[in-house]
Amino acid sequence: MRKKINILALSPEQFAVLLSGLGHPAYRAGQILVWLYQKGARSFAEMTNLPKSLRQQLSEFAEIGFLETVKRQVSRDGTEKYLFALADGQMVETVGLPYNIGYSACISTQVGCKMGCIFCASGLPGFGRNLSAAEILAQVLQIKEELSAQGKELKSLVLMGTGEPLDNFAAMVPFLEAVRDPQRLGMSLRHVTLSTAGLVPKIRELAALKLPLTLAVSLHASNNTLRDKIMPINKKYQMEELLAACDEYSKLTGRRITYEYTLIEGLNDGIKEARELALLLKKRACHLNLIPFNAVPELGLSPSPQPVMQAFVAALRSSGLKVTVRRRLGADIAAACGQLSNKMSGDC
Repeated sequence: MRKKINILALSPEQFAVLLSGLGHPAYRAGQILVWLYQKGARSFAEMTNLPKSLRQQLSEFAEIGFLETVKRQVSRDGTEKYLFALADGQMVETVGLPYNIGYSACISTQVGCKMGCIFCASGLPGFGRNLSAAEILAQVLQIKEELSAQGKELKSLVLMGTGEPLDNFAAMVPFLEAVRDPQRLGMSLRHVTLSTAGLVPKIRELAALKLPLTLAVSLHASNNTLRDKIMPINKKYQMEELLAACDEYSKLTGRRITYEYTLIEGLNDGIKEARELALLLKKRACHLNLIPFNAVPELGLSPSPQPVMQAFVAALRSSGLKVTVRRRLGADIAAACGQLSNKMSGDC
């Protein structure tokens, strides 16, 4: 049996060519895209302004590649977590995060993760595979539709779910094109944040595209010895090389970098580390986002106590650094930063 074409994998131009080849006018592609991206259609049968013959033909050779919702959980703070099943039976998680200006969707780019960061649950099940651009896009469309049904608006995207986005670069580029394409998601890339553990060659490759998105770099340490312990990727790309690539990114794109730093009790939360961090960053075009460690029982780590965190923040701000502390959202349903692991857990 011939595999059906996933409509979400096609650009508007590709779709128009496909329809023309089947004997239909190219403008039909635009009508179908409106149904998909603006009206949230789940089937071709819903597309009532198309000829019945076209709807039947589409159902025979094409599919709308939405993912099966296995589980939905809602946190006390309004965070929503979705466990989606992919066509091959593997699982991926997507999170809707509530903010005053609207919701942000935290999107996964891989099944599992190769990076092995000691504070993150995403790599615990091991690495499964890369997601396709269509599978990444489906997450956005489905969470957008879920939020819209509740009268909520999706305003931004963060590529911070399971996986390393730049390790799936081949899918990231067409996905980002779909995000900013006015016929598809039509969202400004200024509302997109891509988080990376620090794949230096890919940071440079991304910089060359000059996309106006925000690059968030997981730093989590103030020196190479400490970062080697926390993030194995540092053994391949040391901090000096990473920071140089980030400087290049800022220069080419005109965008400041967001550096992320998870505070872990007794490991990277001392005043010594705060002062080292300040020396590294204070002359760079950047913002520092401190993240309270979110508990993952299997990892055996603890968050820094509140007084320790406050002292760390004060030391950084006294050096002139721009620092924020990330709100903890969704921790009660294992949806907070570092807790996603693509598995069934908790209560609906």
